[in-house]
Amino acid sequence: MGRSFANLHIKSKNLEKTVEALRELSKEHAIVLGEQNNEAQENKVVMYVSKSNENWISVLHEYFVWGTVKKIGKTLSQLIDEPVMTAGYINEEIFELSFFEYGDIQAERIFCEQWTRDEYEELREELLNDDYLRKALDIRDQDFDDFISITSPPQAVDKLSELVSMSLWCDSEWIPHEETLRKRFGKYEF
Repeated sequence: MGRSFANLHIKSKNLEKTVEALRELSKEHAIVLGEQNNEAQENKVVMYVSKSNENWISVLHEYFVWGTVKKIGKTLSQLIDEPVMTAGYINEEIFELSFFEYGDIQAERIFCEQWTRDEYEELREELLNDDYLRKALDIRDQDFDDFISITSPPQAVDKLSELVSMSLWCDSEWIPHEETLRKRFGKYEF
């Protein structure tokens, strides 16, 4: 079994607005974070937030895994009027990249080898919309075409990290073990 991670990123320059949306998510929609509503009020919801660069704010949480991060991104996109990108990476076999706005999926790409698609019979994109992806990621046409042709999940993560100038290789479980992540992400309790 290989490495896995899940994270989400908001295309925003406004950290305060993003933190307020995360606070609302934690209080009003705690169930998507794996909490019962009454548990969230008793226990603090911990998230790690980083203004990764001038265009992206990254968020980590212990409940973000492949399979849950999309639901969380979809819900968060209802609370903030900025694009929300979710990244789910499982066992070095699948890299799923999804974009949400106003509670709806706008685009999705799954990077994997053909044998993986065959093995996971239901593995397919909810909505292919390369024009939206190109615009949201703000990537030149040639670079974008090179990026979406990648079938190796680790190579796709590396290439996207390079193109958007922020590392997607991050997960809340890694923070205690990686000093660079501890420096990059601030801890927020809601």
